[in-house]
Order: sequence, then C-alpha cells, then structure tokens
Amino acid sequence: MERQKLTAIVTGAISLALGIFYLIVVQILDSREMIPAPVGMALLNALHYLW
Repeated sequence: MERQKLTAIVTGAISLALGIFYLIVVQILDSREMIPAPVGMALLNALHYLW
C-alpha cells in the first residue's frame, strides 16, 4: 500500500510540473511579437506547388 501511495504522489508531481511547464511555454510563445510573412514569398510558394 505504501508503494502505491508513493507512486501516486510521484506521478501527480510529474503531472503538475508538466502542466506548469506547458503554461510557461505557452505564455512565452504567446508574448512574442507577430511578424507577418512576406507576401512575395507566399505567392512564390503557392506558384511552386501549382506547377
């Protein structure tokens, strides 16, 4: 019974750590400035797939 309790605590801690890490990564990525893609390059890529 003691081993099961330890396993539950360890997996819960890992789950919380991963959740917090995910939220931090999302906040960092969301705070970056959006840089629009150049229109000329998008047009060239579209034409490349059509040919």
